[in-house]
Amino acid sequence: MQIGELMLFMGPGYVITVRHGEASPLAGIRVDLEAHPDLLQIGPSAVLYAVADRVVDDYAVVLEGLAVDVEQIEDEVFSGGLNNPAERIYRLKREVLEFKRAVTPLMGPLQQLSAGAVGPLDPRTGEYFRDVSDHLLRDAEQVQGFSELLTSVLNANVAQLSIRDNQDMRKISAWLAIIAVPTMIFGIYGMNFDTMPELGWDLGYPLVLAMVLAVCGALYGRFKRAGWL
Repeated sequence: MQIGELMLFMGPGYVITVRHGEASPLAGIRVDLEAHPDLLQIGPSAVLYAVADRVVDDYAVVLEGLAVDVEQIEDEVFSGGLNNPAERIYRLKREVLEFKRAVTPLMGPLQQLSAGAVGPLDPRTGEYFRDVSDHLLRDAEQVQGFSELLTSVLNANVAQLSIRDNQDMRKISAWLAIIAVPTMIFGIYGMNFDTMPELGWDLGYPLVLAMVLAVCGALYGRFKRAGWL
């Protein structure tokens, strides 16, 4: 998304536009005005209205694109996947904030134009500017909604990562507890003491193995029921 700047200089019988960056195309505005002679005869005020209306209408394309991106990120966060879309969320939130900085400053001037508070403005265009101002207000509310939704999605993503980390730590802890049993028992028998009575017993070796397997199996079942494995 690229944001441009459009400046208008209006006087009796003329309107001058200056564009910086990627701004709304104005080529079709003259054709639209010529198709409405009643509006065209108002003069420069009508041209100012037509330009403002085109700029605000073009916001709809950006909002539709942002809505699609926000919906995709929301689905990605709650899909249960192992990827982390935090970077994409931050980038989209930055785009929303940049677009908000472009939309919000226009609200004040449009309200003044709709109220007829600007000197050279033809009073007949007040109703037209009120329509544009209402449209812009809805756009600003939608942008604010995107910003709040992205904040909630980012918080949800962080919470899911924390839960996922806790689950991984529980699995690691459970397996460490299970592995600790044979490690401890085999470590004791690895010290090669001659005074261990079960060393001379024919069933000593299989009994130790059976005991290790039984304890490990019991621990595995307990952790499985607790949801750690």
